[in-house]
Amino acid sequence: MEVAEEFGDCTIVCVDSMCVYRGMQIGTASPTHEDRTRVPHELVDLVDHHTEFSVQRFQREAKAAMDRAARSGRQALLVGGTGLYHRAVIDDFEIPGQYPDVAESLRTRLDAEGPEGLFMELVELDPLAASRMEPTNARRIVRALEVTLGAKRPFSSFGPGLSAYPASGITQIGIRYDREVSDAAITARVDAMVTGGFVEEVAELLATGLPFSRTAAQAVGYAQFTTYLEGNCSLEEAKSATVVATRHLARRQWVWFRRDPRITWYDRSDIARGLAEALRANRDSARD
Repeated sequence: MEVAEEFGDCTIVCVDSMCVYRGMQIGTASPTHEDRTRVPHELVDLVDHHTEFSVQRFQREAKAAMDRAARSGRQALLVGGTGLYHRAVIDDFEIPGQYPDVAESLRTRLDAEGPEGLFMELVELDPLAASRMEPTNARRIVRALEVTLGAKRPFSSFGPGLSAYPASGITQIGIRYDREVSDAAITARVDAMVTGGFVEEVAELLATGLPFSRTAAQAVGYAQFTTYLEGNCSLEEAKSATVVATRHLARRQWVWFRRDPRITWYDRSDIARGLAEALRANRDSARD
């Protein structure tokens, strides 16, 4: 926000799978109305909490947002931690379609058989895709089989996968956090969520009578505080469970992004300087 205001020609594009949902502002740390008044934001509050939102749709929306920024002479800052959404945009993935009936059948088999049998089927149908994932990663196995069976072409034929890091022409900057500092910040954030009205936010969503979509249900905190509101745990237990789940999410994000050799890492105190330098270089390159 500080750097965007300093440069004055920036649009923040939120690369966050949960900020797309309306009514989930506190739990997702979605930019506030004041934030959006200070700096233009894109990809916030696009759909209701009961609506599915796919990586394919995010890719389309992000490209459109970046095009709008470019046409208005603004620099797009892609900000957020949803790794797959991020890669889908900067690496312009060819994303396979979705085949709900096939996926449902596979999930039924997964519940009955576990991932082992599905993985062996993937090894037979698409050995390259199977070699790119752990045999216990049920979500990825189901998705690879869904595409292989639904599209009638190997999942691996849609591209080299996440292990390839080609030049993208986009400068990437990451914030390097000490784990203890990160853990303390997460605890403080969950406390601030409750103080800021998170319990009421969850209650309002539940009061609609509409269930969270499969994607929205993955937002950390909402399931934990739903359990509290249903009388099945204490407030402190809900807070503690949210802290633990958020720390696990932070670990997964760190593992995901540290694999990418294209990211330049900065300490938190230096991130604004690093981002400003990148923006100046990008602006100079555009002028040239």
